[in-house]
Amino acid sequence: MKPTIISRPRVVLFAAMALAVQGAFAQTLTAPAERISDQAIVADQAGYKALQQRVKALNDKGVPVSNYYLSKAQCWLDVSLHEYTRNDRSAFPQQALAQGAAIVGALETGATPNPGDQTPLVNDAAKLRDDLWARFGAVKSGAGFSCAAQKVACAEVELVHAGNEFNQQGWRHANPYIQIAEDNLQAAQASAAACGGAPVAVAAAPVPGAAPAVVVEKLTLAADALFRFDKSGLPDLLPAGRARIDSMMIKLDGVYAQISGIKLTGYTDRLGTEAYNQPLSEKRAATVREYILGKGFAGDIVSAGKGEADQVEACTGVAPRAALIGCLQPNRRVEVEVTGIKR
Repeated sequence: MKPTIISRPRVVLFAAMALAVQGAFAQTLTAPAERISDQAIVADQAGYKALQQRVKALNDKGVPVSNYYLSKAQCWLDVSLHEYTRNDRSAFPQQALAQGAAIVGALETGATPNPGDQTPLVNDAAKLRDDLWARFGAVKSGAGFSCAAQKVACAEVELVHAGNEFNQQGWRHANPYIQIAEDNLQAAQASAAACGGAPVAVAAAPVPGAAPAVVVEKLTLAADALFRFDKSGLPDLLPAGRARIDSMMIKLDGVYAQISGIKLTGYTDRLGTEAYNQPLSEKRAATVREYILGKGFAGDIVSAGKGEADQVEACTGVAPRAALIGCLQPNRRVEVEVTGIKR
């Protein structure tokens, strides 16, 4: 009697093959907690070298260095190694390396779509500078992109790198990588234009001897969205409040080439005594200052409180008390005055 052969469904076979391919191309670093011996570090360095050799082999076989996918794989490898050598114990080095390995694997097998079509925010990196992402998207969709592909690919990776640094250490540590992305954007636009793309807009030359214009801009943060009810300390900052301050500083970084100073002024509503409201307004402004400094802002920043002064809503005759509290909400605020030079 012939043995009975039970064949698996084709979809299962294809899934198994895909997993095998993925495993073959994976690059795995030693877990951070175990990265404490020379042997572990040597093994990780060998992993980086192995992926670099695969990139080189693709180039030797005819994939040009300027290829968008090969460039992106190389840049993921570079930022992973950069953070690994700086002893980044987060998931960023591993996840960035995995992105590079996945792109290389697709190039080696001819798989489509290539994972490099996407630029994931690995390690939950913050998405900084929407304006730069949009401008890189415009270069990618325009004529002449083939000449600008390398700069675009690496800039996209550097923006993710910046977002990871922002989460871990604040704006000051993110800025160098944002600057790399900005420099790459200029180079990409110029390359695309020289290759038949749309001409690059040239900014008007500054008048010799003219000082850059210093502007003063005022913003408002709602205190109710920042702090727990009737609280003012750093532990009392709500997650949504922290996100609002982060978002404000990211936007300011995109608008201003230089911020010479920030003034924070806290306010309360008219309910309660002046003796209570004045210190509450001061403490809330001081806490916002502490939070911004803790995120890496290196400029001059001062805080003050004005209690129930300068009310923006009088709410005369509003009742009951719950309705009055809601009506007075705009008075409970932290005003932000920014002085600087815009880009």
